[in-house]
Order: sequence, then C-alpha cells, then structure tokens
Amino acid sequence: MEQLKTIIEGCMHAQPRCQRLLYERYYAYALKIVFRYIYRYEKATEVVNDGFVKIFSRFDRFTYEEGENLEKMLLGWMRKIMVNTAIDELRRKNMIPEIGGIPEYVWEQPDMGQSAEQKLYYKELIILIKELPPSYQVVFNMYVIDGFSHQEIADKLNISLGTSKSNLSKAREHLKKKLNNGIQEFDICSF
Repeated sequence: MEQLKTIIEGCMHAQPRCQRLLYERYYAYALKIVFRYIYRYEKATEVVNDGFVKIFSRFDRFTYEEGENLEKMLLGWMRKIMVNTAIDELRRKNMIPEIGGIPEYVWEQPDMGQSAEQKLYYKELIILIKELPPSYQVVFNMYVIDGFSHQEIADKLNISLGTSKSNLSKAREHLKKKLNNGIQEFDICSF
C-alpha cells in the first residue's frame, strides 16, 4: 500500500517514473474497461492512452482520505475517466461499432484479485455483450457494469430517459436468450 501511495504522490507531482509505474500497473485494467465500448484492439489501445493522458493531467483532482482503501478509490476514479474517454470516442464516431477482437494475452495479464474463474466469466460476458446491437451494448455497459443511472446515460449519449430504459430491457432480454440457448446446447452436448 505504501508503494501505491508513493506512486500516486509522484503522479500528483507529474514525475515521469511514477506515471510509468502507474501506467504499467493498471494498463490491462484500463484496456478491459475500454474494450467493453471500443471493439477494435488498436483503437481501444489509443483510447486507453488518451485516458491515461487525462488521468495524468487531472491527478490534482484525485483525492482520498487516510484509512480508505486507496487502490479501490484509485480504480474507481480511473474507471470513470476511461469510460468517459471511450464514450467520447463513440460519440465522435456517431456510435458506429468497431469490429475486432482483443488478443488472448490481454486476458492473461494479472488483474487485481480476480480468480481464473472470474476472468473466464468476465471474458464470456464481454463476448455475449459484444453480440448485442450497438445501442444496447453501450447502455448495458454503462448501467449494469459501470453503474451509471439512466439519467446519466441519457445525458451522456444524448438520448431520452425512456430510450435508455428500453435499450437496457432489450439488452437483458437478448442476453437471457443467449444464455438460455448456451445452457440448452451444453445439456445436449453433455449427454
């Protein structure tokens, strides 16, 4: 924990060594967040780099209290910046989804406290989400995974509150059907 505190303080003072350490430590985490929105690996890495530029330029805004879980606070703050950077990119592209895949080695990078089973479930969930229509994908990611309210989603995406709720409902229905089909295929194959 002391090492992280030292890195954060260095980033607050724009020390390149500390910025590099933070970048290397949380790059895979940031890429997984951005990849939920940007599906072409090369573009996702650009968005992650843009997100880190924003993080480093705004580090004076990151605050924490002694005794708080420092890493949890930092990850939440970073996640918000990465999500907003990805959404900004989608908005610039008029919400046109990009096609591509994330290289397998990204999923194998160490992640903060996740078991192998959790990583597998996460990867499978992202694959299913990627099969949703683009407008459903974004709302599902923002609401379910990133915790935005429907009003925040409507404001960020310039859609109505009802559209946000409708897209989430339809996304859940699509995912439920896909999950049910997967279970049925598994039952058929296991006999």
